[in-house]
Amino acid sequence: MDFTDSPVEAAFRVEIKEWLSENLKGEFAELGGRGGPADEHGWDIRIAWEKLLGKDRWLGLTWPIEYGGRNASFSEQIIFSEEYALANAPARVSFFGEGLFAPTLLAYGTDEQKRRFLPKIQSVEELWCQGYSEPDAGSDLANVQTKGVRDGDQWIVNGQKVWTTLAHRAQWCFCITRTEPDSQGHRGLSYLLIPMDQPGVEVRPLVQITGTAEFNEVFFTDARTDTANVLGEVGDGWKVAMATLGFERGTAFLSQQLAFVRELEEIITLAQSNGAATNPIIRAELADSYVGVQIMKYNGLRMLTSLVKSGVLGPEASIGKLYWSSWHRTLGERAMRVMGTAAILIDSAPGVPSSDEHGSGSRAYDLNELQRIFMFSRSETIYAGSSEIQRNIIGERVLGLPREPK
Repeated sequence: MDFTDSPVEAAFRVEIKEWLSENLKGEFAELGGRGGPADEHGWDIRIAWEKLLGKDRWLGLTWPIEYGGRNASFSEQIIFSEEYALANAPARVSFFGEGLFAPTLLAYGTDEQKRRFLPKIQSVEELWCQGYSEPDAGSDLANVQTKGVRDGDQWIVNGQKVWTTLAHRAQWCFCITRTEPDSQGHRGLSYLLIPMDQPGVEVRPLVQITGTAEFNEVFFTDARTDTANVLGEVGDGWKVAMATLGFERGTAFLSQQLAFVRELEEIITLAQSNGAATNPIIRAELADSYVGVQIMKYNGLRMLTSLVKSGVLGPEASIGKLYWSSWHRTLGERAMRVMGTAAILIDSAPGVPSSDEHGSGSRAYDLNELQRIFMFSRSETIYAGSSEIQRNIIGERVLGLPREPK
């Protein structure tokens, strides 16, 4: 594959560089690339930045022009992600809306649904959360027990979701719901769009080892949503849900690879300054992390082939998810070894920014960023499909191996 920019792509790269140079100033530049899809650091500043992105149609970059986007190609999407990361721009807050729900909506939604929801995502008036996991249906998504019952022109929803990232910030939830009584497995599920601001929805934060509470429990008690808020066909929500997971495990994390490069560079710089780089074992580990992040990059680009062909990623998307989450967890462990005994202390790593701004209402530890990466990356091998499930998908659906014994 030739990764050299075409004349059109080169012009696009110049456009985004110039826009970032003109707009990435003041508090936006000071915030840097901190935060992430499950991190509330600098939330208000990031919201303001996101609105600026939406105003100039960088949010919704790949959407068709008739829905407010730029109809950007995959290569232009990659260029935007590259330049955005290189500029150290603020971490995005609309990951679930723009990154996961919007491409699913474009693939399965009606024109009316697209015109209703896409503008509100682009203007950052409505944020989204993902209602998949349940207490008895974590990685086993087909075991969903949240039920929806038709009542005229509405659905009445009862059940519980858990580990719902940023549910306390969201106005809407795309929720996998069992809408056919007595159905089992992946049959009888529907992909409902449920408003969060109603009496039948209760959100309870879950405090993590980082001291923050980005994840939540969500309880639906006779919550309601209109029958028009079903994405895809009633009872065929499994297909739609799998498409969303494909986006979550695929291109949604292409830009994250560049953020990982930055984290690795910070760790290498720290190792050089505190003398850890003189340890041959640590040097070998950091070299291995460097090789790994390059492999991650090309695996991500390879997955674009499936998107170009079909518009939806297949089960091979699990390869990327398994790889990056395992790599990042290992990077966090290596960061602690680079820090040495200072890793167990607070505010102990000179040059490493503190992670102390959170809007969830919980009191965070005064962790520096490397300590936060070490702790939070443990969750990454669980959310968006646990590593065990990813291995099953790869073995059974990609390699064609026999199914795991029940």
